[in-house]
Amino acid sequence: MEVKSESLRWAGDDIMWHMGSIWDQLKILVILPMLRGTTFLCLVMSVMLFVEKIYMTVVIVLLKIFGKRPERVYKCEPLCDDLELGNSAFPMILVQIPMYNEKEVYKLSIGAACGLSWPSDRIIIQVLDDSTDPLIKDMVKIECQRWASKDINIRYEIRESRNGYKAGALKDGMKHSYVRDCDFVVIFDADFQPESDFLVRSLPFLVHNPEVALVQARWKFVNSNECLMTRMQEMSLDYHFTVEQEVGSSIYAFFGFNGTAGVWRISALNEAGGWKDRTTVEDMDLAIRASLKGWKFVYLSNLKVKNELPSSFKAYRYQQHRWSCGPANLFKQMFMEIVRNKKVSLLKKVHVIYNFFFVRKIVAHIVTFLFYCVVIPATVFVPELNIPKWGSVYIPSIITILNAVGTPRSLHLLLFWILFENVMSMHRTKATLIGLLNARTVNEWIVTEKLGDTSKTRAVLKTSRKPCIGIGDRLHVLELGMGAFLFVCGCYNLLFGKNHYFIFLFLQSSAFFVAGFGYVGTLVRPF
Repeated sequence: MEVKSESLRWAGDDIMWHMGSIWDQLKILVILPMLRGTTFLCLVMSVMLFVEKIYMTVVIVLLKIFGKRPERVYKCEPLCDDLELGNSAFPMILVQIPMYNEKEVYKLSIGAACGLSWPSDRIIIQVLDDSTDPLIKDMVKIECQRWASKDINIRYEIRESRNGYKAGALKDGMKHSYVRDCDFVVIFDADFQPESDFLVRSLPFLVHNPEVALVQARWKFVNSNECLMTRMQEMSLDYHFTVEQEVGSSIYAFFGFNGTAGVWRISALNEAGGWKDRTTVEDMDLAIRASLKGWKFVYLSNLKVKNELPSSFKAYRYQQHRWSCGPANLFKQMFMEIVRNKKVSLLKKVHVIYNFFFVRKIVAHIVTFLFYCVVIPATVFVPELNIPKWGSVYIPSIITILNAVGTPRSLHLLLFWILFENVMSMHRTKATLIGLLNARTVNEWIVTEKLGDTSKTRAVLKTSRKPCIGIGDRLHVLELGMGAFLFVCGCYNLLFGKNHYFIFLFLQSSAFFVAGFGYVGTLVRPF
């Protein structure tokens, strides 16, 4: 028995030795070269993103120092009554409100649009209702009739099908005969509530500057304090509006139209080819085409329009898929069109291709996930690979700080924001690759759920929430898989590593598990 036991022990040791030998060979011949190549690629992308962030920060600082505001660059005298012309001195405005089963917010958006300060005979409110719920359709129609009884020029429009989704609805709305008399079109999504002076403050930039095609307002979030997830969204979007939009408008007179809270010159919209439904970012598509025709855009950071952030993780994931997949697919479709364009300067083309699309819409997502969630954790198994501190610590820290300055009130939430953005980077990277590869779900469009911002609505929703929701309905397998991978990496580093990566790895693993089990945002009803 002792001889047999000794033989088994030697056999086990022999198997372990062979497995260790195979691992060493595999590590030297395959894993290490692959990780080195991926690390080099990630470091290059990190530097690209770092340079982009530093560049935009420098521009913003210079803009603040020299006070280069749109009011100083463009003519924008207020529009005044004319004794001879009367109200005809004001341009004819079309306000479009696309809707799809917007039960919670339709009254807010319609009421805000009908309350805009403008001569009543020079404005048309157009409600484009694609709702599939007959009850909601009737409610929206009745609301339009109620405002029409108050002498508001409001039109309730429906169509046979939802072809083209939002782009299809906007395009169809422009076909009505009464639109021919309009000079400008304003677009508000169903949860947007403009202040009454929105047109008074935005239209002068278009009326007095014939080269300007678009005036974009900033978003103001009514539910940013709803939960931790909405605070994280506010941090990301504030940077977009405070820095990215401001730099694009001031330096290149170009930025991506946000799809809402903007005013278009109808002649520019038509010259650019109108609305197209070839991607899920029809607003960005239109902006690129109009810019390639030589039109200029103006961003007004001090003109804010209230709107709502997604407060459920499910709604936020759908939105982020659309916002990541659409730009990548549009970049693929328009790359050569931008390169061959002869109406805009080389500088603007470089900005659109490299800065706007490649770095912000592709590189930013891929490097965040690949480097911080895959490569750096994987190096705990391969100590031979040394990632320089400037790439793994200094550059990410500076980028994070520059992103966070847009929302000073949330600086204490910086760690949560980093973990949350890393979790979402996997979802965004997946969507980006779908867009680049033109995969099956490239044009998937699911309307972001909206809840309304009134205290009464929120109170009803909170009392109606069910405490127990089927866990199977909330599981996200990819997030759970990444959480498990990072947890294993953290355990290995804790036991055998010489650095302290396990602190980050366990925190990031926990964030993936939390998202994987769906405990993010507010749980309004079962998914």
